[in-house]
Amino acid sequence: MKLGKLIGKRTWGGVIGIWPRHALVDGSIVTQPEYSFWFQDVGWKVENYGTDPDIEVEITPQDWVEGKDPQLERAIELILQQLARTARSLTPTRREV
Repeated sequence: MKLGKLIGKRTWGGVIGIWPRHALVDGSIVTQPEYSFWFQDVGWKVENYGTDPDIEVEITPQDWVEGKDPQLERAIELILQQLARTARSLTPTRREV
């Protein structure tokens, strides 16, 4: 729909339901597929590919530990670039007053 740039990693694209109920000692969780459905035309093949981003940006474990968000940082960088190219004055002109 061309509403904006998608920044980050490809989305999961999964439709098989998961239940995050098994905690590990490091505080993370393990999920497993549990809920599925079958369609006459495609059978069990309902898993999708997901959506590719326009700009791929990885978040590493090191970023996570340091509280960094490279995807958000890249989005802000892109927005600032776009604003610099299309900046508008917020001061009303005589006609607008």
